[in-house]
Amino acid sequence: MISIDIEKKLKAYKGQHTLKIKTEIAQGSITKIYGPSGAGKTTFLKTIAGFTTPENGKIIVNGISWLDTAEKISLPPQKRGIGFVFQDYALFPNMTVLQHLEYATGDYTWINRLLAVGNLETFKTHKPEYLSGGQQQRLAILRALAIKPKFLLMDEPFSALDPATKSGLIEELKGIFEELQATVLIVTHNPRELDNMTALEFTIS
Repeated sequence: MISIDIEKKLKAYKGQHTLKIKTEIAQGSITKIYGPSGAGKTTFLKTIAGFTTPENGKIIVNGISWLDTAEKISLPPQKRGIGFVFQDYALFPNMTVLQHLEYATGDYTWINRLLAVGNLETFKTHKPEYLSGGQQQRLAILRALAIKPKFLLMDEPFSALDPATKSGLIEELKGIFEELQATVLIVTHNPRELDNMTALEFTIS
């Protein structure tokens, strides 16, 4: 079980407001997160990952405190073992597709499987600048999965994909999520985007 109770101040166009989230997420579940632009969806993911710290709150994962502002506990991101798919992909410009995955794991059986899932087998030697937006997005997803995370955070992970590619990839990912027994949080601007994936939902406003 993942217990989250946080408050984080946000700067917005219309002034400052506070992101308040109190929820429990079951291990192995898939949760869709949606809401208006500027509501704090990305900030919420980054707080869970440890990339940003709220003013107040706790994050407890399977009885282990990842964050407790009152006790001054904040587990660093590398110790949380999270896979993160960034909205802007955050790929390394000097690395090929294969090198992105090798950076995360030395398991070539797993690497080859991921390349097949992302339909990137023939692009192993390509650097990001030679990939389309959709290919870059798929690489970002594969890189996050390379560490076989138990907790996967995905920020608008399908925005650059055409409907057919998106549908096929989601079907492949459903099997991987189940196999890894991963808890997945997916930020989406479209609440209907993942209708073919069983998921819990909550809105940030």
